This record gives sequence, C-alpha cells and structure tokens, in this order.
Amino acid sequence: MKPAGYENDQGILSTQYLKDPKDPNWKDDPAMVEWRAFMTKWYPEGDQDDASTVFGYGAAKGIEQVLKQCGDDLTRENVMRQAANLNFEIGIYLPGTRIKTSPTDYAPLEQLQMMRFKGESWELFGPIMSGEKNS
Repeated sequence: MKPAGYENDQGILSTQYLKDPKDPNWKDDPAMVEWRAFMTKWYPEGDQDDASTVFGYGAAKGIEQVLKQCGDDLTRENVMRQAANLNFEIGIYLPGTRIKTSPTDYAPLEQLQMMRFKGESWELFGPIMSGEKNS
C-alpha cells in the first residue's frame, strides 16, 4: 500500500484470515508472541512485518497437525486420510477461523473477515464470514 501512497489507499476493502504482524492489536497475543519467538530463533533475518512469513508459519502448523494425527503410521494413505480430516484452530489466524477438511471437502480454510484500509494500516470490521457449504 505504501508504494501507491497512503492517501490513495484510504477506504480500500479486502478480506483477511491471518493476524497482521504490524497490527498493534496483536502485539501481546500469545500466538503472535510465539510466532515472533519462532522467527527470532529460526529465521532471524526474516521480516517480522511481512505477513507472508505468518502465512508460511501457518502452513507449517497445518502440516504439523497432520503429522501429529498420523502418529507412527506415516504411510501415504494415512497422511492423506489425516489431511482430509482436520478440525483445529491455528492461533495466528483470526479468532473464530478453523482449519477444517473432510473426505469430500479439501479446502482447509473457508472463513475470513472484511477489512478496510485506514490511515497507514488495515482495520478489521464485521463478523467472521464463512463460505462453508454447511455453515
């Protein structure tokens, strides 16, 4: 947004499911504190203001959950079965969003929240919306 000029960005609407690492509302959030500690330890040269690093961490948390559900059975069949049977929250995602899959619905995340650009940052508004078939 900065390259376009903040004055040109006011009121732009978008959606989000991740917590914004630059948003001061998440400064003391336990999951974001954990993410920052992870970044500091394992990727100290990484940009902690870059939401793509939050995204990558979330993807890794998803894989971690699949592997936990697999237990000692790491066959392809079981990994695929577990990946198609997820239902959990990842703390770096907005409150109320869930990673949820089933054997007939592989989309892991079908929820988001509206946001508006105001000043020099995004402002969340409205409820978490769901695109789930059975919501």
